[in-house]
Amino acid sequence: MNDKITNWTRSDDAMVESAIRRGATRRELLHMMLAGGVALSAGGLVLGRAGKALAATPVSGGSLKAAGWSSSTADTLDPAKASLSTDYVRCCSFYNRLTFLDKSGTPQMELAEAIESKDAKTWTVKLKNGVTFHDGKPLTADDVVFSLKRHLDPSVGSKVAKIAAQMTGFKAVDKQTVEITFASPNADLPTILSMHHFMIVADGTTDFTKANGTGAFVKEVFEPGVRSVGIKNKNYWKSGPNVDSFEYFAISDDNARVNALLAGDIHLAATINPRSMRLVEAQGDGFTVSKTTSGNYTNLNMRLDMEPGNKRDFIEGMKYLVNREQIVKSALRGLGEVGNDQPVSPANFYRDAELKARAFDPDKAKFHFDKAGVLGQSIPIIASDAASSSIDMAMIIQAAGAEIGMKLDVQRVPSDGYWDNYWLKAPIHFGNINPRPTPDILFSLLYTSDAPWNESHYKSEKFDKMLIEARGSLDQDKRKTIYNEMQGMVAQEAGTIIPAYISNVDATTAKLKGLEANPLGGQMGYAFAEYVWLEA
Repeated sequence: MNDKITNWTRSDDAMVESAIRRGATRRELLHMMLAGGVALSAGGLVLGRAGKALAATPVSGGSLKAAGWSSSTADTLDPAKASLSTDYVRCCSFYNRLTFLDKSGTPQMELAEAIESKDAKTWTVKLKNGVTFHDGKPLTADDVVFSLKRHLDPSVGSKVAKIAAQMTGFKAVDKQTVEITFASPNADLPTILSMHHFMIVADGTTDFTKANGTGAFVKEVFEPGVRSVGIKNKNYWKSGPNVDSFEYFAISDDNARVNALLAGDIHLAATINPRSMRLVEAQGDGFTVSKTTSGNYTNLNMRLDMEPGNKRDFIEGMKYLVNREQIVKSALRGLGEVGNDQPVSPANFYRDAELKARAFDPDKAKFHFDKAGVLGQSIPIIASDAASSSIDMAMIIQAAGAEIGMKLDVQRVPSDGYWDNYWLKAPIHFGNINPRPTPDILFSLLYTSDAPWNESHYKSEKFDKMLIEARGSLDQDKRKTIYNEMQGMVAQEAGTIIPAYISNVDATTAKLKGLEANPLGGQMGYAFAEYVWLEA
């Protein structure tokens, strides 16, 4: 009998450990391992390993302190309006979603007991029993209907209004059952509901400063642009959280954020740059780093409706001028994968593996710049620490331009106010996009003609129609074919350059345990506060 384990990694071990923590049965665990290529005879070895890894049972107590990298006075506790990682972290601690994505990117139930549909157009959501809000009110179907419908209200300003607009009917069938109807079939609903914006709030909520959710922490302090403090929800419907309190704030300067960690002022420093990672690793066993490559990227945006982006040859010149390999090696210190100017990451099932990145070719870049009539002009590029690694990327692109007589004026602006004052507005600027679980969500948010975050103002009637067609198909092969063509359209036609998919690195004290990777991004998909614990 062969007990050898093949095609099984440490990440798979972590997935089993996570499943155990969430209450998976032995039968479910063995099925998971069979799917991963582990023979039944070897399953015991994996379970034994996972048991040892979990032998240090999560301990209760302690005050968790963590620092993100970006915040502003526009910070919000309204999930519908969340736009920064700091917003997502806070929403994950105070609220819950109907579903969540596990380590493999598969939707799992959270507030929902089950989500089912026979035609992908009409969906039935059964809610878990015994869930209460922080104020003691039981969770009902009315709360879910209210939470979802408010995304359709223009006065709310929901960041996922375009996605929610696909839902045309919401009905509370009974206290624990909701019926959701789409205008046309959409097989992605369980995944869509795992997005941070679709947190469930109490029916009729208008004051979100109270953060009255069903989540693991009860809000004690919230100062936009400064900090938040949550205390353990003693009536939480799930086990946990492990810590007694959770304080979160932002330290925009990377060195200062890491120094706060090394000094013992915080337990987690989110999204540190590669230089800082080396510093943390050099400290020895007292600190560690957690790496996640899940589709996060920093991109260069050139608005197609403004000078000089309205000149097609300028866009072409910039795409040839970007040395993607050097950006991964130098700006990201190897912590990333080369990007091909479209947002579907290599980890996604629908990724077009045949779509190659534009090759670095200064001669072709110069040809197009000359054709566009911009050689010799000074072209401003807005960069900021708010868009991770954008300063380093801008310097690499600027240096390449100087070699061919292209003057790129990199203007570094403060992190505070960047997303309100420059992103989506400046003719040429950097963005930073967090991972999204489906191509439909990425394209709907970023590339359709009426996308709320259409960074380059790309418009294509053909693209818009293809997205609707793919969304309504239950044939996965057909969807993949359509999504592949759409990826090519974005790479060739849009004014966005995505040079690399960034490996997110969170640095922690060795006392912080339980942190895992998640496809929704770093900091455990921004939900770490509920699951981690502090060793004494």
